[in-house]
Amino acid sequence: MARQQQFDVLVIGSGAAGLTLALHLAERMRVGVLSKGQLSEGSTFWAQGGVAAVLDDSDTVDAHVQDTLIAGAGLCHEDAVRQIVGDSRDAIGWLVQQGVPFTRERREDGSETEGFHLTREGGHSHRRIIHAADATGAAIFNTLLHQAQAHANITLLENRVAIDLITSAKLGMPGNRCLGAYVLNRDSGHVETFGARFTVLATGGVSKVYLYTSNPDSASGDGIAMAWRAGCRVANMEFNQFHPTCLYHPRAKSFLITEALRGEGAVLKLPDGTRFMPRFDERAELAPRDIVARAIDHEMKRLGLDCVYLDISHKPASFIREHFPTVFERCLSFGIDITREPIPVVPAAHYTCGGVVVDPSGLTDVAELYAIGETSFTGLHGANRMASNSLLECIVYGRAAARDILARFDSSQLPDSLPCWDESQVTDSDEDVIISHNWEELRRFMWDYVGIVRTTKRLQRAKHRVDMLLAEIHEFYSNYRVSRDLLELRNLALVADLIIRSAMLRRESRGLHYTLDYPDMLDEAQDTILQPPSAGD
Repeated sequence: MARQQQFDVLVIGSGAAGLTLALHLAERMRVGVLSKGQLSEGSTFWAQGGVAAVLDDSDTVDAHVQDTLIAGAGLCHEDAVRQIVGDSRDAIGWLVQQGVPFTRERREDGSETEGFHLTREGGHSHRRIIHAADATGAAIFNTLLHQAQAHANITLLENRVAIDLITSAKLGMPGNRCLGAYVLNRDSGHVETFGARFTVLATGGVSKVYLYTSNPDSASGDGIAMAWRAGCRVANMEFNQFHPTCLYHPRAKSFLITEALRGEGAVLKLPDGTRFMPRFDERAELAPRDIVARAIDHEMKRLGLDCVYLDISHKPASFIREHFPTVFERCLSFGIDITREPIPVVPAAHYTCGGVVVDPSGLTDVAELYAIGETSFTGLHGANRMASNSLLECIVYGRAAARDILARFDSSQLPDSLPCWDESQVTDSDEDVIISHNWEELRRFMWDYVGIVRTTKRLQRAKHRVDMLLAEIHEFYSNYRVSRDLLELRNLALVADLIIRSAMLRRESRGLHYTLDYPDMLDEAQDTILQPPSAGD
């Protein structure tokens, strides 16, 4: 493979947002799509729920907008919410045209109807979640990937880890325009130079910055970190959504224990068997996610626990196996029989509500650079993401960015030959233990100090530690050849710093940001916007 390549559009990330954009542009442009590992490595593939959309005649755009605004605790941008919800029917129509096998309604005889089955999730006032059984993300991803693989103008490249964006400012040229990216080819070990008229960041969120997460390993904040280094603002990085119950087991990575267990009577217990949720909320285990997650976090910190336990073993074994076959089988594979014993669980970082500031077309502060999906900050989620709005945002903004790129295409041009990556001053590392140690230290102190419940003192401690880590990582990065682990650590440390700085600026408790020092919510809702240093620095 050539060390220098050019595309009309370079898409960094191969999930729902990136593939949607690629498919909308491929009739007219050459599109390159990069994936850090296998194409299915991102969060889209693992999304279980569905896509929120106004599809039922009894539902309205206004109702969906109001539900989202309420969930967002006063921080949603109503114009962005209305744009995304207003495009929801057309976005679903496009997915259906692509062949996504959404679940249909069934007649009494079991046969399918033409209508789609819609379900309802927390925060929604209507049934508006269109889904493909309980694996909607996989259905959307597999369909879009199949279409992309069949298109002659789309090149899909696996095992490519983006290092940094190439901008005119970094090259000492006037203005600040994105010209492409430097990318590590993990198969060859070489760094490749990709030039492009337009570059799109669709790299997902930052949840891997925490010790426990429901996200795949790829969620290391690469796009947000690269955009920041290129000169883009970021916003609301303090709002990280946590799922209350993720299976706690050394071999069980990222397996969520569905809230439906609590809906059917499962109770949360301490190691001695004591139930604790009634002390925190009259709804006990059926309280909203953020309350349950905070209660678990409080008990773990108070008692120094590694986990708590979710117990449904008091229900008949036949009931458990019939209603929760997936959870039963998965836990059993780790030696946990949930019909006889409780499930060890911890809260887990689940979704990044903040990100790179973009306009209604996904355009960032840097010319010719777009950010879409979880990487971006559109104003949709506010201080708390409402269920199933995230996949909708991916599709709507993938389409919006594509329209904007098409409108600008005739006035754009491919960049001239770009300078190659300089490896002349670096050597192979014989100290990879430093990377693994720093990785573990970062995720641990982020979990302990910048997690579900925060204090000013904890944030100050985290800031002190992340400053030291950033200095160590910079020295390591400057002297040794890059690897995926080093690049992800570099990006994780940077986004950790952005999260800490954002959290220190918010002197209230709102939505997903809860601090013991400022437990009340301020009357005026304001975004936390961080301004980067000069892109040429």
